[in-house]
Amino acid sequence: MTSFLRFKSLLTVSGALLFLMALASCGNQKTADSSSEQSTLNVVTTFLPITLFTEAVAGECATVTALIPPNLGPHDFQATPTDIAALSNAQILVKNGLGMEYFLDKLTDSAENKSLQVIDTSRGVAVIKSDDEENENGADGSDQNQGEVNPHIWLDPLRAVQQVENIRDGLVKADPGCSDGYTKRAAAYALQLKELNTAIASQLKPFRGKTFIAFHDFAPYFAERYDLKADFVVDVPEMNPTPADLQRVSTKVQQSQLKALLSEPQEGDRSFNALAEDLGVNVVTFDPLETGSEEASKKPDTYFTVMKSNVASLIKSFGG
Repeated sequence: MTSFLRFKSLLTVSGALLFLMALASCGNQKTADSSSEQSTLNVVTTFLPITLFTEAVAGECATVTALIPPNLGPHDFQATPTDIAALSNAQILVKNGLGMEYFLDKLTDSAENKSLQVIDTSRGVAVIKSDDEENENGADGSDQNQGEVNPHIWLDPLRAVQQVENIRDGLVKADPGCSDGYTKRAAAYALQLKELNTAIASQLKPFRGKTFIAFHDFAPYFAERYDLKADFVVDVPEMNPTPADLQRVSTKVQQSQLKALLSEPQEGDRSFNALAEDLGVNVVTFDPLETGSEEASKKPDTYFTVMKSNVASLIKSFGG
């Protein structure tokens, strides 16, 4: 009986030891997991297309947070203390550049994050001046041409490839341990962009040389890529068209025999309703990807879905 009790006691002690070892193991695992989470790169992006491109490249190697809510465009953004805090805690900031995010300098100064690395996706991208004269981006990738250069480079799929590659290079430099993942994902997304470009070029080939008219000046890169001509009513969305603007557009529509005017999702058709009615044309939507839904902002494929829809709208405006 005594031997049995001793044996039972040993089993109890052994069980307790095993239980404690299991707890220790769980604790070690939790610590390792926490360490892994902490090592994930903290990346802040500016607005929708930059968020989509960065999500595509980052994968599981980085946590990507948009500074501007996806339902707002850069033109409508007003910074809050929360935005400053986000930049204070970020390791990487990814921006379009070319003055699109005109508010960033003051915001990053307020964040006082000296270790923040900024990826300017416009670096090395050939740009178009607002007066339609081409100009090369500054060697340092700065926004030195703010107010003169059209910043909507992401609407040209091949320029978007360059933006994706700039994001890749910046993330690899900041996080070399994940370089293979960044490189592979960037290559896969760039291939999709090139395939999209080929498809769009084929669809728009019959309309080369034609003019289309959008509400604001977002389309010169897209037009240049596909041998089209882009006109607009106002430079930026906040502006109200003048009678002279409307007269100019009216003349262009009559000359080009357009069947529709291109409005934007955030504008609806109110920008063109009266003019379209007067001219006997329709209003169709071309989404410049400056805004979108929260769900769409998490899916890099959103870029391709929207661009394909844009091409269909454009063909409709040509009467195709």
